[in-house]
Amino acid sequence: MENDSIREQLEQEEAVRLSPYACKSAASRGRLGDEDECDIRTCFQRDRDRVIHSKTFRRLKHKTQVFLAPAGDHYRTRLTHVLEVAQIARTIACALRYNEYLTEAIALGHDLGHTPFGHAGETVLNELYPGGFRHYEQSLRVVDVLEKKGRGLNLTFEVRDGIVKHSKGRKKILPDDLENLPLTIEGQVVRIADIIAYVNHDLDDAMRAGIVTAGDIPAGVRTIVGDKHSARINTMVFDLIKNTASTNGERLAMSAGVAEAIDALRDFLYEKVYDAHRVHDDFIKAEKIMRELYDYFLNHDETLESSEVYDDSIPKHRRVCDFIAGMTDLYALDLYTGIFLPKPWSVK
Repeated sequence: MENDSIREQLEQEEAVRLSPYACKSAASRGRLGDEDECDIRTCFQRDRDRVIHSKTFRRLKHKTQVFLAPAGDHYRTRLTHVLEVAQIARTIACALRYNEYLTEAIALGHDLGHTPFGHAGETVLNELYPGGFRHYEQSLRVVDVLEKKGRGLNLTFEVRDGIVKHSKGRKKILPDDLENLPLTIEGQVVRIADIIAYVNHDLDDAMRAGIVTAGDIPAGVRTIVGDKHSARINTMVFDLIKNTASTNGERLAMSAGVAEAIDALRDFLYEKVYDAHRVHDDFIKAEKIMRELYDYFLNHDETLESSEVYDDSIPKHRRVCDFIAGMTDLYALDLYTGIFLPKPWSVK
């Protein structure tokens, strides 16, 4: 072992320390393109680092979570969302002896394909782009193709699988049908950590915005998971860890009561927050901006030629979709203003 690299020592430690159901770094199915292993970091550590150092990851700080281009310093953005997901997912993975590095890499990369203006932007691109648009598929396209000037990040199979299969919409938290779940238990952890994060921080932001109050939360939810933000997260995470441990870590499990409380809280957010007129009206405005930008660039494709990944062999709709999906809220607003709004005329 004296002559082994640090990475090889870490891989040997994983074989002893991690759960039998965890994905070991040494057992990865590999990358899209062959490359030499790092002497220090495992393959999943490298994937995590590649995501963090990517341009797309940095742009998440100016992408909407729920409230469009928020002026307040304490509202969540897409970046703080993925950081909260990563923290929750790593806590779960650590407790259950799953691979923390794989879990973290998936969590940090899962929303790289989100559009400006959150799900409002996704709705528009889904309507306009032939074949439809789904942010989780775009996240995979980002890491496979768009990053590093078209070379991609060349991530491992397991991270890519977790990214493209993280989304659940309004489906059950723990579905009976396992066919569409991530193939690794770590990817499944991120999928649940994602919803634990967003139902709690979206509620917190909605209360900060004065859209709902603590008293509006269904009484049954408050009874089961608690009255405070930290208590709710703690209850959900502890319940998942406790019930999964009862299966010896073979499959993720939650008590019926907590799972139902999460579902009820998610339904409450859709009814009282996501569809609330103060939020929904902004979404309508954002959708207008997205539609007009898409139409403009579809008819002025030459203006995309300065893009780092411009390739005229790629279909025009694909080029426009990639360009717009990668925008931040602020960039889209500035671009729209510059293209469509008249500038004040000044006489010198």
